[in-house]
Amino acid sequence: MTRSSTPGEGTRPRVRQAGQLGWDDGLYEDGPEKGEPENDAGSDAGRQAAPAEGGRRRGGSKRHGKKSKRRVLRWSASVLALLILGGAGAGYLYIEHLNGNIKKADLTLGDKKMADHKANAAGQTPMNILLIGSDARDTKENQKLGGAKDTFGAPPLADVQMLLHVSADRSNMSVISMPRDTMLKVPKCTNPETKHVYPASTGLEITNETLERGGPGCTVATWYELTGITIDHFMMIDFSGVISMADAIGGVPVCVKSNVYSHTSKGKGSGLKLEKGTTKIKGKQALQWLRTRYGFEDGTDLGRTHAQHMYMNSMVRELRKGTKLTDPGKLMDLAEAATDALTVDKGDHGIDSVKKLYDLANDLQRVPTERITMTTMPNVYGTGALKERVLPKPGEAEQLFQMVRDDVPLDGKASKRKAPAAKKPTASPAEIPVTVRNGTRTEMDYPVKGRATAVKDLLAAKDFSRTTIDAQNTDPAKRTGILYPSVDMEGNAQAVAKALGIPLTAVKKSTAVSGITLTVGADWREDGDYHAPDAKEKTPDSARALNGEDDKACMDIQPGFGW
Repeated sequence: MTRSSTPGEGTRPRVRQAGQLGWDDGLYEDGPEKGEPENDAGSDAGRQAAPAEGGRRRGGSKRHGKKSKRRVLRWSASVLALLILGGAGAGYLYIEHLNGNIKKADLTLGDKKMADHKANAAGQTPMNILLIGSDARDTKENQKLGGAKDTFGAPPLADVQMLLHVSADRSNMSVISMPRDTMLKVPKCTNPETKHVYPASTGLEITNETLERGGPGCTVATWYELTGITIDHFMMIDFSGVISMADAIGGVPVCVKSNVYSHTSKGKGSGLKLEKGTTKIKGKQALQWLRTRYGFEDGTDLGRTHAQHMYMNSMVRELRKGTKLTDPGKLMDLAEAATDALTVDKGDHGIDSVKKLYDLANDLQRVPTERITMTTMPNVYGTGALKERVLPKPGEAEQLFQMVRDDVPLDGKASKRKAPAAKKPTASPAEIPVTVRNGTRTEMDYPVKGRATAVKDLLAAKDFSRTTIDAQNTDPAKRTGILYPSVDMEGNAQAVAKALGIPLTAVKKSTAVSGITLTVGADWREDGDYHAPDAKEKTPDSARALNGEDDKACMDIQPGFGW
């Protein structure tokens, strides 16, 4: 596997010391003062960024390369542009050169295999891509831009994490950003290079350190553990290509409601200085915008994330208009910058070549700009030792995750999605073997004794007499679900779900089981029939949804940072 940097055996999470320059802090923004927390107390939702760069424990990344020429989205923009340029001979060689630029890594390093998507009645499946911004300082260019000399060459952090969900019918697209200081359980991960095994965390760990446990595949595994959302691909980007990419597309329009200068008396701030109104920014100024915390809204990461979402939406609009992308030289610059800064998942189903990225670009370009929605995972501050960290907001974070799992649009528009495909069982209930597991343990509660037996009895009462209990597998599960290993068992697995009132969206194909397996999750700790949680088809207000077509969005300026 080729990666920008991978932790060796026994690597410990690094902590930036006071006074160090940090990528996420801004071009000129110092680290925390003595006595301050390592990660500033800022924001809940704002700890992520647009995955183009990766902020050092603070966000700051511009999701780049939105696909190419007119309607295309994301970094693949550069790739698509190059393919348009490439022909035979030299064009082919140049594409091969770009293929060589792209770094590859394993999709997931966790032990838990991700279930397959549930197809709708039309046979369509959604697509989920985890966008990761790495703060790697392993090249001279990254070191020049990122500061923090003491961390040069150290394992990178996943300071920018965004899940891009494309609906099954490709009619809409949603993005969920996770705050970089989110505390959660990290699953067991094995470093594919050193074979060092990082055991599952017993307590809560900060999400951006998942990258140190073997690479982006551990970040993917952690997202799956938290959300239950099947992830198809990842794209990880360092920040060295940001300036050249911003220049290649001719700049991105951004708006501030009054003059702003991101600078404090103690030398903190990104150095961004803009006049009131709309300005097209590129190069170093684009970096400053993506890094700015002091000066935006309330001076927290929440404001910074909102600004990054504005930037990303504006960039998509520029790319889809074809701005500055008719110049072959500009296209080549954009493609070179994007592929050189990119790490993607490898393998038969990976996106580890220009051609695969081109195909992905074609798929994504079908989504209209007005159906793109940027959100932040609803979150709350912790207490005690975690008071400067954030946790998924009870109820509302899971509500957002469930909407994505169920392929519900986050833009509030009526869903036209087709119901999951229903299949007829191939056997009677008495002939269908079912294994039941008790996964009711949570981070706060012990497993409920006897739940697997109780569900077995419920199935027996409905003529599923070949039900057994797997007492050896009691891994916790947030949600009740049914897995089956092969297509021929799908109808039988659905029959089990219907008998218990479990929604068909919870029935999925997975090679992690050898037969129909029902896991009783933490959402079914009480006796009686299963009652699916209310599927509220409304994005929580705390997610701060921003529509991709909103070209009137403008940043509020923090008092005291005008000029």
